[in-house]
Amino acid sequence: MMKNRIEGRGARIERVDACHTGGLTQSSILNPQSSKGFSLVSAIFLLVVIAALGTFAVTLFTTQQQSAALDVMGARAYQAARAGIEWGAYQVLPNSAVGFAANCRAGATSQVVAPLPNTLAGFNVNVQCVSTPHSEAAATVTIYQLTSTATQGAPATPNYVERQMTVTIAQ
Repeated sequence: MMKNRIEGRGARIERVDACHTGGLTQSSILNPQSSKGFSLVSAIFLLVVIAALGTFAVTLFTTQQQSAALDVMGARAYQAARAGIEWGAYQVLPNSAVGFAANCRAGATSQVVAPLPNTLAGFNVNVQCVSTPHSEAAATVTIYQLTSTATQGAPATPNYVERQMTVTIAQ
């Protein structure tokens, strides 16, 4: 079915070919009035996609920030546990006759290290000591096993950090 139409001044030509357009006329395809609903659907779809991408980006950024903060706290906990080991080694080696070392030789002992300054503030450091005497070539050698545990935060919470180190010292 083909239809041609010509009108007066400012001639308007309308051609209809129903065989190739599946029932749609060329004038309805080119008419902006008939595509208003499609524009609205497209705009809403684009807004939803952009909002979803924005939400994903914010979630990813937040997760990365939390992960980086926990990495830093883990490194600080490691340094606090190491400070506890160094404190325990200092107590055992030069001062083996008094205090912490003497208590350790009497049996397993544990002591909380004084609060640490600066970036290690807020960590609780507990040093445990176990000693065993051994005879070697008519001399007694004492072996100390020091375990330092550094913690911050409450267990079973997202910001809880704990590191533990163990060192064996023979004297």
